[in-house]
Amino acid sequence: MSLTLKKPKKTCDDRNCPFHGELPVRGRVLEGVVVSAKMDKTVIVRRNYIHYIPKFRRYERRRSRIPSHNPPCINAKEGDRVRIGECRPISKTVSFVVIEKLEEK
Repeated sequence: MSLTLKKPKKTCDDRNCPFHGELPVRGRVLEGVVVSAKMDKTVIVRRNYIHYIPKFRRYERRRSRIPSHNPPCINAKEGDRVRIGECRPISKTVSFVVIEKLEEK
């Protein structure tokens, strides 16, 4: 793993865990808030960002919802602020994995 992150205290036997499995994390690393944790081992992370509109010389606020794999050793819940990293596609919609919990709710 090229990122320098501290390993979680808990262990898991998930194949798609970047710490205890064989999932390489490469590409973009983003931060956001978990808004939905209803799926099995998958969370929806909302990311707010600012986009520049050149015609009006102004910025607008935008948001995106990114489905991410949630390994059992991290176990992020709704309201947690997390860091996610890009990985190979795990399913049709999931191409990110939760790599760190920044704040707990």
